[in-house]
Amino acid sequence: MTTNSIEEGAFADLGVSSRLCTAIKDLGWKHPSPIQVQAIPPGLSGQDLVGIAQTGTGKTGAFLIPCIEKLEKGLGMQVLVLCPTRELAQQVCDDAVALLGNGRQKSVGRAASIYGGVGYDPQIKALESGVEVITATPGRFLDLMGRGLVNFNSLATLIFDEADRMLDMGFRPQIEEILRKLRGKRQTMLFSATMPNGVHDLASRITKNPTWVEVAKSGTKAEGITELVYSVKPSMKTPLLLHLLENSEWTQVLVFTRTKSGAGILQKALLRQGIPSEALHSDLAMRQRTKALEKFANKNVRVLVATDIAQRGLDVEGISHVVNYDVPSDPEDYTHRIGRTARAGMIGTAVTFLSSNDLGAFKTLVYHLGRDLSRISLPGFDYVGTSQPTSSKSKSSRSAGGIGSKNADELSAEELRDLLRH
Repeated sequence: MTTNSIEEGAFADLGVSSRLCTAIKDLGWKHPSPIQVQAIPPGLSGQDLVGIAQTGTGKTGAFLIPCIEKLEKGLGMQVLVLCPTRELAQQVCDDAVALLGNGRQKSVGRAASIYGGVGYDPQIKALESGVEVITATPGRFLDLMGRGLVNFNSLATLIFDEADRMLDMGFRPQIEEILRKLRGKRQTMLFSATMPNGVHDLASRITKNPTWVEVAKSGTKAEGITELVYSVKPSMKTPLLLHLLENSEWTQVLVFTRTKSGAGILQKALLRQGIPSEALHSDLAMRQRTKALEKFANKNVRVLVATDIAQRGLDVEGISHVVNYDVPSDPEDYTHRIGRTARAGMIGTAVTFLSSNDLGAFKTLVYHLGRDLSRISLPGFDYVGTSQPTSSKSKSSRSAGGIGSKNADELSAEELRDLLRH
């Protein structure tokens, strides 16, 4: 059978058992994605893997399906998935739970997530009870390792998900410490949307004769994403967003801000205009972050305003638009941000607000992407042809009193209203 026919066929064509195919069907995964077509067969045979694919292409299934197919219930931790964020660890765990038992048959194993910001007790109980699949952030997992609570005797597969992000976030020391504790033969898989030198070196060192799978050039955007750039004065970003939200096609909108305080303030401004919204950033407790994600995923709120904490691991169906309220300082972040829309073959729109003070970062972004981005100017909002004000008041959006430096609760009602004025 050819690769093309497999892509249009079924997971059974890749060697997946009927039991697991039923669980996959219940998850709504109708056909294997290209990364799954290439990764599942070598994964099932026990080969080490290095997978490169843009976000939203089915990488989670590409590594979970082979691992769960080979599980033996009751042997303790056999699969360890290391993730950069709490949200990603939890979402990978949720998929693992669904694949492990589908309601029609007895579960073939259990899965649990381990990350910081929450209590230790459930995580300790999961390790002590011998849960077969563990998804974890490196910091909390290393903490529990230091307490003597982790047993690697049955570990069969070690997986690094979003490896580039883990290194970007400074997890290399924790990763190295975990690797030093591992002994014996195991299967290793490393998946990443980009492959900078640090990730390439790590992949080469921890894998043995791996199968390299690349379904798109590192950093490539997913098909189905329309990219638009709006020229806008710094003081007109919020009014422009409100104007665009008047369009009924903007059904589920994820907005990225550069700062945590900026996310909180923008969310407050949207609420004052009657737009159901939530904020998501690292200053919130895990309970609050989980609640915000659930409300957005269940479409109880229309807009989620987030920092880059949400650029990885947020897998929500039906996000119609992603808005870069601030141009990301790292070009790689742009690819991961916009990858929250047009997932699993859907279509979506990525909008970037470009102010005069972001021109340098934008020029770097375009050079990095190697493609032009469509520019749109709306009268009354854009900065093209206008002189930028130089008074201290006009610079408030970047000064000590601006939106990026105050918490929402610190602003008066007058100050919040001022953010929305022409």
